[in-house]
Amino acid sequence: MSEDIADRYLEGIRLFNEEEFFECHDVLEEIWSDCQGEEKSFLQGLIQAAVALFHFGNENYGGAKKLYATSLKRLDTYGDEYMGIQLARFRDDFRQCFAELIGSAEAYPTSITLQDELVPKIHFTESPA
Repeated sequence: MSEDIADRYLEGIRLFNEEEFFECHDVLEEIWSDCQGEEKSFLQGLIQAAVALFHFGNENYGGAKKLYATSLKRLDTYGDEYMGIQLARFRDDFRQCFAELIGSAEAYPTSITLQDELVPKIHFTESPA
């Protein structure tokens, strides 16, 4: 990964962790367009996770559920760690965040909101340089 792409990747993760999901999407999408193969699919999974959380926060439950499912479908194909992040931890936290929404039988639940304490963070396998 080039230094420029690595810097933008770190910026995308920083934005994700600050819950700036739309901005995270924009930054990671720029990198995504320059990548190929496994990295491209992985980045698409992270982008979909960010957009799922963006939709959940804006009560677009249909969009949130759809992107949650497609994100996990992509991210579940990778191991416990990938591209320097603790991916298994992220997936577990992501699932916990969405558990109530996914478990709801209502198409448009009115009593479910994105809970700040459950919003997942992306943790590095080691401190980024």
